Amino acid sequence: MKTAVVIGALGVIGRYIVDKLAAQPDWRIIGLSRRKGEERERVRYVPVDLLKPFEPDFAGVTHVFYAAFQAAAGEASGYAANIAPNRDMLVNSVSAIARTSPGLERVVLVTGTKYYGTHLGPFRTPARETDPRHAGANYYFDQIDWLTAFQQGKPWTWSELRPQTLCGFAPGTAMSIVPVIAVYAAIMKELGRPFAWPGKPGSGRAIYQATDSAHFAEAALWAATDSRCANQAYNITNGDYFRWLDLWPRMAQVFDMQVAEPAPLALTEFMADKAPLWDSIVAKHGLKPYRFDEIAAWPFGDYVFNTTWDVMSNVTKARLHGFHAVVDSEDMFVRLLGQFREERIVP
Repeated sequence: MKTAVVIGALGVIGRYIVDKLAAQPDWRIIGLSRRKGEERERVRYVPVDLLKPFEPDFAGVTHVFYAAFQAAAGEASGYAANIAPNRDMLVNSVSAIARTSPGLERVVLVTGTKYYGTHLGPFRTPARETDPRHAGANYYFDQIDWLTAFQQGKPWTWSELRPQTLCGFAPGTAMSIVPVIAVYAAIMKELGRPFAWPGKPGSGRAIYQATDSAHFAEAALWAATDSRCANQAYNITNGDYFRWLDLWPRMAQVFDMQVAEPAPLALTEFMADKAPLWDSIVAKHGLKPYRFDEIAAWPFGDYVFNTTWDVMSNVTKARLHGFHAVVDSEDMFVRLLGQFREERIVP
């Protein structure tokens, strides 16, 4: 049996990694997060404040999956500058686990394509893992620099994974675009307005990419167990590219809505007073009672939808090293958005 600690176990990345490992017969999972999750066979949760040094009440850990994240206030493009807490959470957790688990084999660190400056403006595409870091600060740099230095001379290894725009469902997280789309559709439909692309001019025709959270969890398992992944970084996306305006009509069909011409809209401002409307939608349709402020992150939506430059990662390295899975992004969005309706999260 292998024992994994998934740090950030209830987020849009961590919960999918927990599910993926739990589906394997030879893994025990310990989930660390601020909240305590629902335990099941071979899965237990430990609530912990990672901003403070802690002593684990577990040992014998063989693998660590680090997917914790603390967002900065303000626009989504500024998230990566929130250096101190994101560095400290990694240091506090990994150093404590390594100290108490001599059988540790690998630490999988989740960063992202902001490594290349996707949040700042046009960059070299398709981005390769060997491309230089963008100029300026980014907590990813502090995390990987600390981890690589800390690992020196130790028997375990690390892998760094760089996804783009994770797509899954985890209320309370700022890093999934799917609930943003689903709740946007519900609000616009209730207001009698069409399903119009809200991004600024040019954003809907730029090339974009995404990463299915379940697909990413499969990649994380591969990165944790394949010897070729030792001390290596990998781009992990669905493996295809798309333009938002090409996907928008199929998304509209999911919600039985009409598509209109693009209508630029600052979601953060527009949604600022929509909590009462959301509450009435929940009551009207008998939806699961998620609060408006926990179900969608509008600054993240503005960031994603207002990207007017191409966002493309090269995933050849992962394929050459053994990870061959791909996901059709258009089908992914239709499937996930449909699940939101089926599970009574949106009408």
